[in-house]
This record gives sequence, C-alpha cells and structure tokens, in this order.
Amino acid sequence: MKADIINLDKKSVGSLDLADDVFGATVRPDIMHRVVRWQLAKRQAGTHKTKVVSEVSGTTKKPFAQKGTGGARQGSLRSAQMRGGGVIFGPVVRSHAFSLPKKIRALGLKSALSSKAKEGKLVVLESIESAKGKTKDLAKSLKKLGWTSALIIDGAEVNEAFAKAARNIVGIDVLPTQGANVYDILRRDVLVLTKAAVEKLEERLK
Repeated sequence: MKADIINLDKKSVGSLDLADDVFGATVRPDIMHRVVRWQLAKRQAGTHKTKVVSEVSGTTKKPFAQKGTGGARQGSLRSAQMRGGGVIFGPVVRSHAFSLPKKIRALGLKSALSSKAKEGKLVVLESIESAKGKTKDLAKSLKKLGWTSALIIDGAEVNEAFAKAARNIVGIDVLPTQGANVYDILRRDVLVLTKAAVEKLEERLK
C-alpha cells in the first residue's frame, strides 16, 4: 500500500510503499485488548498490602472469659471482627505481570498499526531532524498539521532536539522504534512514523 511522505511544513516530499502484512493486516480488537492488558499489568506496582492477624500489634491475652458474659466468645483482640484487627485475605505485595507469547504481541502491534492505517490516521514523516529544539516553533508546526493528540515514532534513536522540544507539549508523545507499543498507539489519535521508523518496524515485524 502507498503512503504519502510529508515534512513538518505539511509539504508532500514523495511516497512510500508500506508492507501489507504489517500495515494492511486484519484488525484484531481481541488481540489488541489482550496485549494492552498485558502491558498495563506489567506496569502495576503491586505494592498494596494489608496486615493479617499475625502482623497486627496488640496483646495475645484472651479479651474476657469464655463463658458467663452473655456475649459472643472471643479469643483475640486482633481478630478480623474486632476494631483494629487484621484483614482476612487482604492484598499482599506481588507482581501482576503474566506471560504473553511473542507471536501474540507481534500480532497485536501489527493490528494496531493496521487500524491506524485503515482509519486514515497514519502519517509518514520525512524526518524530525529539522527541529531546532524550541517548543514554540514545534508547537506552531504541529498546529499547522492539526495534530493535538499524536504519537511520533522515530528510528533507532529519537532526535534529541525534537524530543526536547516536544516534551512540554500536551498530547504529543515521542518514542524510538524499539519503544513502539500497542497501548501508546491506541491512546493517541494520530500515529506519525518517520521513514526510518517504517523501515525498522517492517524489519522487526516481518
């Protein structure tokens, strides 16, 4: 499939053939959902914790006599039913991560790229090396292009001046090709790839 190449001044500078098996694959919402869940699960800190009965500070003495009080029998002030007692089956520190096959992850990425191409929200940029490192100048260019929510993916390394200029612009994310992922692609409206990014992604996913 053909795609026009533009520059930051919104001028056409040529065209590029995109690999159909990467940018024209069948869109699989179910696979993308699985990959996004896998990504977000890995990001969870898992530092939630409550104290069980054995960890609650307090006496081990029996609160009152077993019989003769007219109330329910109690064995410890640290029991879950007592005020200030422990929590039964509460959360513990753990990892939420789970494994996902590489083929599923690759299929999810292909599906996300293809969905943007199908929606007409995939833009191929000549390069981002023309940025001077000034947020004001870049913001003007992005406004001219109409990008208010965009993920920009560069080659193996992101142009340092461009990254510096873009980091204070709300709604604009910049990643190297290695960092391309389903969650970030779907959370932004427009997907912008440089020519170098297209080459690297096709090499990675073929």
